[in-house]
Amino acid sequence: MKAECGDSAMFVSGGTDLFPNMKRRQFTPKILIGLRKLAELRSISLDDSGNGLTIGSGVFLSEVAEHLEILKNFPALAKAASLVSAPQLRNMGTIGGNLCLDTRCNYYNQTFQWRKSLGFCLKKTESPMQNGAICWVARSSPKCLAVSSSDCAPVMVALDTEFHLMNSDGKRIVPAGEFYKNDGMDFLNKTPDELLVSIHLPFHEGWRMNYRKLSRRDSIDFPVLGVAVALRLDTSGNCMEARIVLGAVASCPLRAFEAEKLLVGGSLTAEGSLTRIENTAQVAAKLAKPMDNTDMTLGFRKKMVTKFVAETIKEVLK
Repeated sequence: MKAECGDSAMFVSGGTDLFPNMKRRQFTPKILIGLRKLAELRSISLDDSGNGLTIGSGVFLSEVAEHLEILKNFPALAKAASLVSAPQLRNMGTIGGNLCLDTRCNYYNQTFQWRKSLGFCLKKTESPMQNGAICWVARSSPKCLAVSSSDCAPVMVALDTEFHLMNSDGKRIVPAGEFYKNDGMDFLNKTPDELLVSIHLPFHEGWRMNYRKLSRRDSIDFPVLGVAVALRLDTSGNCMEARIVLGAVASCPLRAFEAEKLLVGGSLTAEGSLTRIENTAQVAAKLAKPMDNTDMTLGFRKKMVTKFVAETIKEVLK
């Protein structure tokens, strides 16, 4: 159907993000292709090899948050899914929808009339009135700075997840770290005719993981900051591997490679480990360069990155 209809059609499953965007005329498809009845997208299964778990993109967020295998093996993902919006919307929204969530911005997520009076912006490129549009967040920026606001995406990047995409030409696999691009307009390594059909999570035996979210309210609101942490410790408490991923600070989840290096090879349980954790958090926070494109003040958002990274690591170690 998508191949037949081309750009005039869009996929929809839960519609919890698409429908509000259509109401604001950010998307104006002539045709919606419903996915909810496709049973192939609704399963959660263990691999035959026993090396991981496969989640269909049409699985509801509430199911991801409550599934026993996910709670047991990937508690950070279960927690992230449980923090998306409100219970009613988690019962409609899907994991695939959250992972492909449109980037957000104070100047983009407004009514059509509001955006028209401003002259639109870079992200609304399909408008014929768009000539000469700029990024209102940073007027000299050559690219859109809209922010990735998916709760589950940082966890997927931290856990080396594989995304399985399909279109009429066939199937391809994209690592989560390569699926997201740091451009508010062109933010997914995915063509419009491709459908995210499933997510493969390799087991992380011996790893500890956690996710924390900052938002104005505990329900409904999109994250102003998300922090995913996964650590592998030996029996002595030394960190063998580390993953720190920041969400909602750029147009894609950002992995803090330099901060991770400060944790690897050292003890996280011995005396003095708190200093190591605080130093790690400060290095990770350098990735975050807040702009006037989401909720809360710039200074507060920057300050909270250091605090949240440190607290997320400490919770992992409990």
